Amino acid sequence: MRRRQFSGLLSAALVTGYIGWSSGSEVADGADRWSGWRGNARDAILTDDQLPKSLDETSFVKQWEVSLDKSYSGPVTDGKRVFVTETRGAKNEVVTALDLTTGSKVWEASWEGSMTVPFFAKSNGDWIRSTPATNGQYLLVAGMRDVLVCLRNEDGKEVWRIDFPAKYGTPIPDFGFVCSPLIDGDHAIVQAGGGLVKINLASGEIVWKGLDDGGGMNGSAFSSPVVAEIHGRKQYLVQTRTKLCGVAADDGSILWQKEIEAFRGMNILTPTVWENKIFTSSYGGKSWLFSLEPTASKGSWNVQTLWEHKSQGYMSSPIILGSHLFMHLRNQRFICLDLATGKETWTTRPYGKYWSLIASDKRILALDEQGTLMLIENNPGEFKILSERKVSDEECWAHVAVSGNQVFIRHLKGLVAFQWK
Repeated sequence: MRRRQFSGLLSAALVTGYIGWSSGSEVADGADRWSGWRGNARDAILTDDQLPKSLDETSFVKQWEVSLDKSYSGPVTDGKRVFVTETRGAKNEVVTALDLTTGSKVWEASWEGSMTVPFFAKSNGDWIRSTPATNGQYLLVAGMRDVLVCLRNEDGKEVWRIDFPAKYGTPIPDFGFVCSPLIDGDHAIVQAGGGLVKINLASGEIVWKGLDDGGGMNGSAFSSPVVAEIHGRKQYLVQTRTKLCGVAADDGSILWQKEIEAFRGMNILTPTVWENKIFTSSYGGKSWLFSLEPTASKGSWNVQTLWEHKSQGYMSSPIILGSHLFMHLRNQRFICLDLATGKETWTTRPYGKYWSLIASDKRILALDEQGTLMLIENNPGEFKILSERKVSDEECWAHVAVSGNQVFIRHLKGLVAFQWK
């Protein structure tokens, strides 16, 4: 299973037990699955033997490739199937289950779901964005028009569906449903319907709805929630367009909140936990590390800024290894920050517009939007590329995924599976 020691998990961890894996799953080992946004614990951290040591063509081999229409959704797996989405013919949203070994189609489900994003974001495309989530039994897929669909892993049969605008009278998000669903035990948590919603995974019944922001242009969430236990209190860490918040898992009440400076509300990163502290960064803002302390007053929390740094994150969520954070920036550089001090240890030259990152004790796997895959040494003292390879001539905006000894690359025209020896 995934490494437990990193990022101060003993004191204030993302609690992997909260991210439930169904007892009916056909997969026992977490190394054989990539169950949602940024992996099984949404932190993009794996064990060392789950990353290749080289990307050369003799040891890192292309296994299969399938053609698909466009999508920004990252692939997810249950250890037996890999699930991918697409917006087909600018009309329907489609999710397909593929066999991990052969890439052959197991099943396909679709629904009408196309929309047009605002003109100033048109260059970013109108296609589906959210990365699905699976617990081994159910698969959650978020459609652009603020619709969440629950399917069965085995055959793609629809279990339930929630059309949030129809249910709550909220506007369809101008940029579509961007938040990637979080599975927390028997429940799903999504930023949809102009707020944060907790849903019974088996029935589709809504348990609570909170953090109301109205939806529409200003309320459409770009970030995705994570679950954490901080000073013994389980909570969902949620980033809206203007705030970073802690939301009580049991009733949806706001435990604490902090304003986050950002250009046009571009708070996109996934909040990242380190030793009872939370890191975030924003486009048009800065980078911050916040400390959280419950006060003597029941239900009250004290939020303090431990440090801030001039660097601006954009779309690439960071990774934490030990006491250092690695992040791709708005200015296209890659940076390493010492979390204890907020000081940068190195910054690179520009490397593309977007990186998706996966890490282990010794290595970082990075995929840029130009289709270049890189293995980078986990070294706070020096930036060093260990291996590099062009894996796609198409743009790659979806998050790279790892399952067992396979790496899945979702480019704009298909999905490619690589396998290392």
